[in-house]
Amino acid sequence: METGAVEHAIVIEDGDVLELDKTDARKKDKVTAGRVLIDSGSSIDVVEDLVIKDRRILSEDGIVLAVLAINKRTGKIEQAPEVVMRGFGGADVTEQARESVLKTLDGLSIEQRSDYGMVKEKVRAELKRVIQKSTGRRPMIMPVIFGDLKLSKTGKGRVDE
Repeated sequence: METGAVEHAIVIEDGDVLELDKTDARKKDKVTAGRVLIDSGSSIDVVEDLVIKDRRILSEDGIVLAVLAINKRTGKIEQAPEVVMRGFGGADVTEQARESVLKTLDGLSIEQRSDYGMVKEKVRAELKRVIQKSTGRRPMIMPVIFGDLKLSKTGKGRVDE
């Protein structure tokens, strides 16, 4: 008596390549599958997942730029930090954010201020804490450090080396 049960079953998922011949079927390879997003006007046609993630964060929670001027040789803060926020609705926490950046920088030693990687992480962490506590948002936070500033050759203004 035949039950109708299958002797051999193959479970395949999106992207699995199924190879068939006259007597058999088997999983062969895997290919990229799923949604393919195209960025119009770009030289690269397919948009990577990381780009989509970044764009989602920007659209939902905005971006914060902390612009710092720190002399790498001396660790001296050359100018008061600037904090620029975009994509925020509601409460303006720019001044509170600027004060938290200054407090963070003041809490670092001269040697620590010379390590730009450490400064960026400390500033990013503090801004994340302050902004999330004040607004409930989690924006993309990008500290930017201009270092070793000096007067330009014309003597007018400062330029980055």
